[in-house]
Amino acid sequence: MNTESHSQTATFLWSVADLLRGDFRQSQYGRIILPFTVLRRMECVLQGTKGKVLDTAKEHRNKSDSVREQLLLRASGNQFFNTSPLSLGTLSDTQTSDDLLAYTQAFSKDAREIFDHFHFEDFVQQLSAADLLYQVVQRFAAFDLSPAHISYFGMGIIFEELIRKFAESSNETAGEHFTPRDIVHLATSLVITGQDEKLKPNKIVTIYDPTAGTGGFLSEGDEYIQTISEKVTVSLSGQELNPESYAICKADMLIKGQDISKIRLGNTLSDDQLAGERFDFMLSNPPFGVEWKKVQKQIIDEHKRMGHDGRFGPGLPRVSDGSLLFLLHLVSKMRDPHDGGSRIGIILNGSPLFTGGAGSGESEIRRYLLQHDYVEAIVSLPSDMFYNTGIATYIWLLSNNKSKERKRKVQLIDGTQHFSKMRKSLGSKRQYINDDQIDDLVRLYGRYEETPESKIFPLEAFGYRRITVERPLRDEQGNVVVAQKGKNKGKPEADSSLRDNENVPLGQSIYEYFEREVKPHVPDAWIDETKTDSLDGEVGIVGFEIPFNRYFYVFKPPRPLEEIDADLKLCTDRIKQMIEELSA
Repeated sequence: MNTESHSQTATFLWSVADLLRGDFRQSQYGRIILPFTVLRRMECVLQGTKGKVLDTAKEHRNKSDSVREQLLLRASGNQFFNTSPLSLGTLSDTQTSDDLLAYTQAFSKDAREIFDHFHFEDFVQQLSAADLLYQVVQRFAAFDLSPAHISYFGMGIIFEELIRKFAESSNETAGEHFTPRDIVHLATSLVITGQDEKLKPNKIVTIYDPTAGTGGFLSEGDEYIQTISEKVTVSLSGQELNPESYAICKADMLIKGQDISKIRLGNTLSDDQLAGERFDFMLSNPPFGVEWKKVQKQIIDEHKRMGHDGRFGPGLPRVSDGSLLFLLHLVSKMRDPHDGGSRIGIILNGSPLFTGGAGSGESEIRRYLLQHDYVEAIVSLPSDMFYNTGIATYIWLLSNNKSKERKRKVQLIDGTQHFSKMRKSLGSKRQYINDDQIDDLVRLYGRYEETPESKIFPLEAFGYRRITVERPLRDEQGNVVVAQKGKNKGKPEADSSLRDNENVPLGQSIYEYFEREVKPHVPDAWIDETKTDSLDGEVGIVGFEIPFNRYFYVFKPPRPLEEIDADLKLCTDRIKQMIEELSA
């Protein structure tokens, strides 16, 4: 089944909204359609072993709950079961709500919890009061969502499309819930490529996403590893803030037979529910430019209390954008290099590359990441790739176990031209990356060569030392004002209105730079040597930035004036002609 067919299935499922119009607000459609879709999928997955589960439940009804649960799970052949003889297609038309709630309560504990997070019972009662419940139930009972008809990957696309429709109908941000599958596939491919040592037979591999959404990265990571290796056990872990996204993620993991004990609900930044855990691969697409004011107290407390023993020791970004906090959180969960280390793939907008001058929280975080040699590569993505924004985005690849050739180096890859146009836009997403283009980008990364689209830099290339340049204060006659007391007695006073800063590339002498670049223009200037870096004590404040676009900028000379004049003449002649035709 291709992607277009999956989108059609999602459209059929969403058509249930036609029944809801008038009785429910548009913003409520998704909160009804999503849990019913999950319920129908779970029902279809269990259908083959339904009879066996019912027989087992009857046979062992007097056994303890724990023993009975293990027997029922074995009979089900899945990570969940349902002991009710009912199904959506057999619910009574006279007591539908009672039957439906009894049916969902007959699921095993983990499955029941999913419907709690959807507030399913509340909407069932509302549908019943509007006399719509039986119609909705029958509509979903007619959909074939069995794994034989729709693969796990296909079901992920359907959920993705339903959530996008939900976001559109309620003016919510779809990008907070999921990442487009083409971007997921690219990021996963970049992170896992070349990791043969970790993927040997009988190995256990761990994957983690601190912003799990509906589980796209976790599912893709699992599927990718299963396709390129044999007898590798993949353990998935994640945390998600949004209850509905968490419910879908948990349902998806449950249906696929994954252990869901490490899929958690909560705010990753303020309440890390997998504290102390370490992972082989980490993938994440945190929300772009989202402020962390709500959890500011907890984060600042951890920063001050734990320092580098906690997650946020290197520094804190401005409160308006928490992207770099998620990156630090992931770095804190890297395995020790002696145990094979870890690899990270995180999608960020342009801000973390350059926002914040020397000494700022952002610059200090970049300094920490680069000087500890964690940043392996950064890949720029085409614009218009996400459902809710067309801004520039980048995949950062980090590792604490780099290959010998990559040590103390960072590879920048320009992937902005690797895209295909979509036949129909989905929100702000007008472009996508096809499989061949993904392969091209992975090869660019893997070859590790200098090309027009791939550039390699030493870590120091991104560092600079900001020096403060002072000029003397002058009186009305133009004479230099000299300090009369204090440690600067007898020296010229600085004019704060003329104060300036210069960024001197790391590795260059600040004094040679000053004599070469500053003195010829302002002979009376001097360096304020009291401004020193807190870490090395040298003059000037060290800063780091990654001006990605500057490295790939290609100058295009303007057209000759003769050509421009000729074009202007053509335009003016045409305008004259049109005016004459109107006047005739």
